[in-house]
Amino acid sequence: MCSETATASDRPADPVISVRALSKAYRMYERPTDRLRQAFAWGRHRYYHEFWALRDVHFDVYPGEMVGIVGRNGSGKSTLLQIIAGTLAPTAGSVRVQDRVSALLELGSGFDPDFTGRENVFFSGAISGLSRQAIEQKYDAITAFADIGEFIEQPLRTYSTGMAVRLAFAVQLFAAERVLIVDEALAVGDEGFQRKCIAALERFQADGGTILLVTHDTQTVVKMCDRAVLLDRGEVLAAGSSKRVIDIYQKLLYSSCEDCDRLRAALRAPGARIETITLAMDREPTPAPEPTIPASETAAFHDTEMVRTAETTYGGTDAEIVDVGMFDATGQPANVLVTGQPCELRYRVRFHVAAVGVRFGMMLKTKEGVDVAGVSNAHVGRRIDRVEAGQVVAVRFRFTMNLAPGTYFLNTGVGCLHNGDEIYLHRRVDVAAIRVIPCDDREIYGLAFVAPEVSWAVVSEEASSNA
Repeated sequence: MCSETATASDRPADPVISVRALSKAYRMYERPTDRLRQAFAWGRHRYYHEFWALRDVHFDVYPGEMVGIVGRNGSGKSTLLQIIAGTLAPTAGSVRVQDRVSALLELGSGFDPDFTGRENVFFSGAISGLSRQAIEQKYDAITAFADIGEFIEQPLRTYSTGMAVRLAFAVQLFAAERVLIVDEALAVGDEGFQRKCIAALERFQADGGTILLVTHDTQTVVKMCDRAVLLDRGEVLAAGSSKRVIDIYQKLLYSSCEDCDRLRAALRAPGARIETITLAMDREPTPAPEPTIPASETAAFHDTEMVRTAETTYGGTDAEIVDVGMFDATGQPANVLVTGQPCELRYRVRFHVAAVGVRFGMMLKTKEGVDVAGVSNAHVGRRIDRVEAGQVVAVRFRFTMNLAPGTYFLNTGVGCLHNGDEIYLHRRVDVAAIRVIPCDDREIYGLAFVAPEVSWAVVSEEASSNA
């Protein structure tokens, strides 16, 4: 397993969750009758083969952490959480949990479809280890959070999927004491409820709670989780900072089989550390001090000392992105740009094979890896019908740099349609860094620059009452 460097002083002495050499195997039978034959074989014959959903998994979770578990479908994420929650027994290894675990593993798990919402709150709460008195004390908060109105008195079978998960999430959230496990629950429900859930998890963590979060939303992991663990084919392939682990995960998602195998080998090498794994063969991170910008500077310029990035690339065999650069409003190269002023991203794409339905894209991200703004020609309805092998396409994105001052990173990508599906031909993540400087002495909070103007007027009490 590839992990991050950590010293003993970096973390509390005792983890809340400790997983050691954890493995889980399932018996796979070719025919239903083989199950019966195995029952009477008395160990003399074997009519099954073993599938190892987890193999030799090790990691710790410390008090107050939110740790993300990521991986492809079938990598063992849900099996791992079920074992930690105590609903599934391991084949080998051990899990030690200091506090009672509250787990939302499946939509509506622990609910009876014939019970009303109210009855299911008490039923599920009891399964989670709460006394009836404790549930009664929390009942109003649970129903207020779920916000399903009069349906709380209706049988669960009449609920939509979103309503069921609202109630299930609310019960487990308020049943949790110190440890909460959430498996993909944030992917269900409208955006308002998703934001409500995220805010609730943030409060739970701020109060000292520990959270294990499984999600396919990599942005949620980058933004919310202190660390991440990458499961691959039942093994822990990488563990460490969320941004770095997500970079590795996306490399596995979008790279060729050969590149994925090379990356797995590098990560599994003895003594491997995620901060030293090179995700792109042609570029290493080269730290450099950030430039000192005079307070009166309001013009874009090119800084030769700008920090170089640890670039990650996917593809590049069928098409290749080259000559990536940012330019100011006058067309001059510039990697230091001014808030609120026009700018332009340019790159060229060499096509080594013919492609149809071609799409060119770009994305700006924060240094933490959070998406800020992205666009492609497909988004504006101008996908290219066909590009022939050997052709070179010059791509330009013109936009206004309406971002708050800070350092941001550029992503570029080219894709096409293959049998009706979108595929990447080449993608360059963190291909370059840019720095945004203020246009004037106004302070800006958040990420976006909205050219604010504030006015006010003192209104008499009489005028206020007549308004």
